[in-house]
Parts: sequence; C-alpha cells; structure tokens
Amino acid sequence: MSNESKELAAKAKSFDSKKAFDLLLNNALYILMIFAVIVIQIINPNFLRPSSLINILSQTAAYLPLALGIAGCIVLTGTDLSAGRCVGLTACISASLLQAVTTSNKMWPEIGTLPIPVVILIAMAIGAAVGVFNGFFVAKFKLHPFIVTLGTQLILYSCLLLYVKMGNNGGMAISGLDKSYNDFIKGSIISVPTGNGTSTPIPNYVWFAILLATVMWFIWNKTTFGKNMFALGSNEEAARVSGVNVLMTTVLVFALAGAMYGWTGFVEGARVGSNTANTGLNYELDGIAACVIGGVSFVGGIGKIRGIVIGVLLLRLIFVGLNMASVNQDLIYLVKGGIILFACALDMRKYLVKK
Repeated sequence: MSNESKELAAKAKSFDSKKAFDLLLNNALYILMIFAVIVIQIINPNFLRPSSLINILSQTAAYLPLALGIAGCIVLTGTDLSAGRCVGLTACISASLLQAVTTSNKMWPEIGTLPIPVVILIAMAIGAAVGVFNGFFVAKFKLHPFIVTLGTQLILYSCLLLYVKMGNNGGMAISGLDKSYNDFIKGSIISVPTGNGTSTPIPNYVWFAILLATVMWFIWNKTTFGKNMFALGSNEEAARVSGVNVLMTTVLVFALAGAMYGWTGFVEGARVGSNTANTGLNYELDGIAACVIGGVSFVGGIGKIRGIVIGVLLLRLIFVGLNMASVNQDLIYLVKGGIILFACALDMRKYLVKK
C-alpha cells in the first residue's frame, strides 16, 4: 500500500471515529436516561408494570401542554419563567368556578357552578392575556424574555395569593369540586388490563393532551404563523426583511404559550383536587427541561413537537422512577438542574460545531 493510500485510510478511520464520538455525545442524555431506567427497573421490578406505565403516561399528558407552550418561546431564543404561576392562577380560578354547590366553603356561592366550556375559555383567555403581556414587552421594548417573564411571575404570584383569599375561601385550599369537572378531566372511557382481573383507567386528559399536541404540530408545520415563528427564531433581521411582522409574531407565540398554560391550569384544578397558592410551583422548570431534552434549541429556530413529547415522557420516567427507587426527595431538584445544564451544554456544543 502506498503512503498516500495509508494516509487516506488513516484519515477515513479518524473521521469515522470522530463521527461515532459525536453521535454518542449528541445522544448522551438519551443514553444516560435509558441506562437510568434500566437501573431503576432492576431496583424496583414494578417500575415498568402496566399500572406504573399508565401513571407515567398520565403525568406526561398533564405536563405536555405547558411544555408545548414554553417550546415556542424557546424557539424564539427566549423562555417563560411565568408559566408555573400562570398554571397556578388558572387552576385556582377554574377550581373556584367549578366547586359543587353543596360545598360548605364554596368560594363564589352566588354564581353556582359554571358550565365547563365557559371555564375552559376563561382559563385559556387569562393565560393568553398573560402571554400577550409578555410578548408585547419582549417585542416592543426589546427586553429579554427572562427579565419580562420573571417580573410577570412575581406579579402573577401576588395575584394568586390575593385570589385564594377572596370570596368565602379565606385562604383555604380550593376543593369540593363538582362531579362533572372531575369526570371530565379524571374520568375514563378506556381501561388497560393490569393482570389478576384488574384494570387501570386512562384518564380523559391524556386524550386531550394528544389532541393538543396534534393541533400544535399542525400550527408549527402547516401554517404561515409557524413558518414565521421559526424564521424569526433563526434570524430576526432576515425575517423582518422577508416581511415577517416581528411584533405580531412574537406576541402570538407568547399568547399561544399562555393559552397552553391556561389549559394546563384547568386540568390541574381537577387533577390536584385541592388547590392552593403553591399549585403550579416550579412547573416551568419541568417544561424547560423537557424542551431541551427534546431538542428545542436555545439558539433559536430549532424544535419539533415529537421531540417535546419524548422529552416530557423521558423526564416523567426519570422522576417517577426516582420515587419508586426511594431516592431522597431533596435530590429531585438537583437532578432537574443537572439535566437542564447538561442538555443546554450539549445543545450549545451542537451549535458551535455546526457554526
């Protein structure tokens, strides 16, 4: 073999090794999570039983709409720290409007129990209004979304603290929900056999989450708004020159995100069942972590709905698994923080390599 052939063979081998290393590193988070799932299954064989998997699926469905909303903000190279408090506020409002008339400490006894569609519209409208507020300040005054949504987070928390003390509630947990509300969210039309003659129901909000994910996929991939969102996230100046209305697109992205938080709050109102000012606390951390795991890039203009679904699912797998493995609850936030840092570091590495 000539020297030239040897050099070419060495270069090819080096290229293949580098390619394999890059592939391994780019998917390191997925690999580590799969490894963690295997370890947890060994520690607790009940982890991947049908009943446990349905629990994981249900938790995934509960957090998915919020993650879908935050993902749009991240596509615009931003984020939304107000998501959790928006969920808490809309959850408490939804629960207070759908308390049973027989509840002794019914918050608003004079209005009875409102129809469910009306409360859904109220919750999503409140969330969308919060999103419009955030998007306007981001687009109009060129403020970083981190600062804007941090301020909004504090404002919403104050509103939430004030709201739970209104009416006949007096700061108590908002509970005693109407049966129609519980049935609409936690009821089930399908149950999965789990052995020994038992079955585990799949709650209705799982199907609602699948529907919302489908709608968001259509908006992101098949509408002019979706194309403008990705164009704006990739290069704002180029998007503006191409005729994209930067202000309107930014406001709509945050408004859509807010509507998703409103829906999440409506679901949480019934799922939690006893709502306080702590409802929704730190939900934005789970949403951001799921998005970065699912490949939504903070450099902007990159993200897919299926990636977000996978990200939320993997995160729920890990957190449920840690509980079943009897890991100290005080370490959960350490795990969340580590996942976010590691995922963001990998994302930035991909961006720098590509650049």
